[in-house]
This record gives sequence, C-alpha cells and structure tokens, in this order.
Amino acid sequence: MRRRVAIVYNEPCHSRYDAVGEEKAELEVLEAVAAVQQALLEIGYNVIRVPLVPPLEQVKRKLSSLRTDLVFNLFEGFSGYPETEAVVSDVLSEMGIPFTGCPAAALRLALDKAKVKVILKAAGIQTPDFQLLNPETLHEFQLGYPCIVKPHSEDASHGLSSDSIVNDFAALEKQVRFVSNNFTGDALVEEYIDGREFNATVLGNSECTVLPISEIVYSLPPGMPRLLTFAAKWEPDSLYFQGTKPICPADIGAEEQERITKIAVATFRILGGEGYARVDMRMDQEGQLNVIEINPNPDISPGTGAARHAEAAGMSYTQFIWKIVELALEKQ
Repeated sequence: MRRRVAIVYNEPCHSRYDAVGEEKAELEVLEAVAAVQQALLEIGYNVIRVPLVPPLEQVKRKLSSLRTDLVFNLFEGFSGYPETEAVVSDVLSEMGIPFTGCPAAALRLALDKAKVKVILKAAGIQTPDFQLLNPETLHEFQLGYPCIVKPHSEDASHGLSSDSIVNDFAALEKQVRFVSNNFTGDALVEEYIDGREFNATVLGNSECTVLPISEIVYSLPPGMPRLLTFAAKWEPDSLYFQGTKPICPADIGAEEQERITKIAVATFRILGGEGYARVDMRMDQEGQLNVIEINPNPDISPGTGAARHAEAAGMSYTQFIWKIVELALEKQ
C-alpha cells in the first residue's frame, strides 16, 4: 500500500502586505506546493493538498482530522501574521505525525531575530551589532552608520528596499517609522556590512550536510545599496532583480568554504534545526563572516536558493524532495 502524504500550506489571502505592494511573496507558496506535489507523485506517494486559513481553532481541527503517514510542511504562517508559522508543527508534534522541516521551537525562535543574534553572539558566532528601535526609542540609537533597518519578525525580504540602508538620523527615523507602522512592533536596526554575501543550505538531523554554497553577486547602478531587497526577489522587471545574481557554487577557496560550512552547521544546531534550513552571511572588511539571517523554513521552489544548492550537489528536484522526506521519517 502506497504511503499517503499531506502537503500543508497557508492559503494566500489579503493581508497587511497588500498595503505596501508586497503580496507577491505570499503567492510563491502555491508554486512550491505544485512542484513538491509533482515530485512526491514521481516518488510514488499518494498526495493530498491541505490549504489552511484562519482561525487557529479551525486549523487545529483540520489537522487533527488528517489521515496521513507524513505531512510535508510548507506552512509559512497566515498572510501578515508570521508569528503563526509554528502552529502546524506544534499540532503535528502533539499528534505524533511526522512532518518535514524544523520543529516548532526552531521556527518560533528564528522569528525573534534579535534573540537569535544574542544567542549567536553568546556562542561566539559573529553577527552585526544591532538595536531594536521604534519611533519612541529612536533617541537611544548608538550604532555606527551605515545601518540597515528591517522588520523584526519577517522573512521573504518583506520591508526591504534601497531606503532600508540609512546613513543619517533623518533617514533612520523615516525608515524606523515605516517599519513600525507597516509591520508592527520594533524595527531591527543593524550595522550594515557591505561585503560578499553567501547562502548555505543545511540538510540533516543529528548529522548535517551543507550543500554547495552560493554567493549573491550584485551588478547594480552606482548609488544603489547592495541588498537583497523585496524587488530583488519578487519583481523581475526591477533593477534590483536584474542586478542581483546568485552564483552556485560560489567562487571561493577551500578555507572560505570550510569556514562558511562550520558556521552554517553551528548556527543550525544552535537554532535547534532539523530537516533543512538556510543560513545567510556577509563578509566584513576584516574578512570575518557575519550571520545576517537564518531561515528554518526557506522557499524550496525550483530555481530558488535551497533547490539551486541541491542541483549544484547533483540532485534532481525530485531527489531533493525525497531527501527532505527521508530526514522527516528518520526522526520517527
């Protein structure tokens, strides 16, 4: 009898992202669902789709009624409510149903970017100095310019544009107000590192593998900050999209590769990662690597970061999805 897999995901809907023109990122989950479903069918599974919409109690009832051997978890939280991302893994853990990807604790921790940075620093992993600021606490600013201002609990480059890099207090105040007003809560303000940028996908549970590393190479007009903005990810006609190219495998030496690999694995373990995650880093002027982001639930659509890394490792997309399934079943 063929095993049954349920693909669980958030049904895109109207949200606060619409007001800032960033609804496109919420639709990408449908591309991932279609690709993952096709791969699972090729592997030989029976596959059902399980789209989720609020409220939470309805979600819990729907998940509790599932009759499946495995959940392929593509749930990213309800549109505009990233803090709900851990709901599915929480419920599935209680039910004893195996699921792909990171556990709830890791998903929840990663959404608190400031806390992650504190933990990384305590573990000796470099990450840019930062402050959490809002319009009422701007007077407490004490970092060095330039800085990057971004939402405290978002992914998919929400809230990131060329305006996110600030070089004086007036620009800082404007961007902190923008982030606080449109994404709720404090803005995360970091000292900006304008160096080489690397992405590493980690696969594993107790034992980890880092797939071939990629570098984001920027070829932008003068004056445009080197930054993976929302437009760079989601707007093909924009200068940012056209001037931002991922190169995988990255053109790096063995020593750099080893350093990136060690930092990626250490960060993954500190987060409590399982299954897969992506770690982003930038190199500062002294050649030191700084973790700027960890995503325990990255986009795995064909052609995106994690899938690109897997392809560079010699995996077909179906083989990549099968590896993710294997890691989920390994935890049983």
